[in-house]
Amino acid sequence: MTDREEGAGQRRYHHGELREALLAAAEMELSEKGEDGFSLRSTAKRAGVSHAAPAHHFKDVTALLQGLAQRGFERLTATMKEEQAEAGDDAEALYVASGVGYIRFAAENPALFQLMFGARSSHDKPTELAKAGDASFSVLVNAVARLRGADLLKTEEGWRDVAAAWMMVHGYAHLAIGGKVGWLTGQSFDRQRPVIADLVRRALRL
Repeated sequence: MTDREEGAGQRRYHHGELREALLAAAEMELSEKGEDGFSLRSTAKRAGVSHAAPAHHFKDVTALLQGLAQRGFERLTATMKEEQAEAGDDAEALYVASGVGYIRFAAENPALFQLMFGARSSHDKPTELAKAGDASFSVLVNAVARLRGADLLKTEEGWRDVAAAWMMVHGYAHLAIGGKVGWLTGQSFDRQRPVIADLVRRALRL
């Protein structure tokens, strides 16, 4: 059997479509049931294929979740760049936009965000997943470098700036997902946006 799944009550996918369908179904499963309630069989059923179909692209449930995490990092990168595209060319504005984009992605995709930074995604990390994670982190690093100067990133002080920026946005994201400081994270994202921008600046003492 190839990517075209056949049988009563099962969908048929052309070559290359099955992987995309499984990832889409996996994201819905993850959003509804969380990682603890996630199963390969249930994902296959949601995608409308046999329980054996995922094996054509993912050897086990961990491989499927890692594939989903890779997609998450790719979308995180895209969201950060979307925010930057609206910010203009000012270095400080681009830095702030990268942080806002990071948190916006987390707010819009809480279960996926937790998966991306969870233990399962980090275990024996595939090359493509590692590259996707590095690419998203590079958006923030490059924004700090443009603001502070590329040479500064060769110093301990420069990497402390990177760490401060990342810890702020990542910490905020987890607080929001966990329902903490609800007086702030419980508001719409548009209401949070100016506060987030201020905190991102404070991380680098701007």
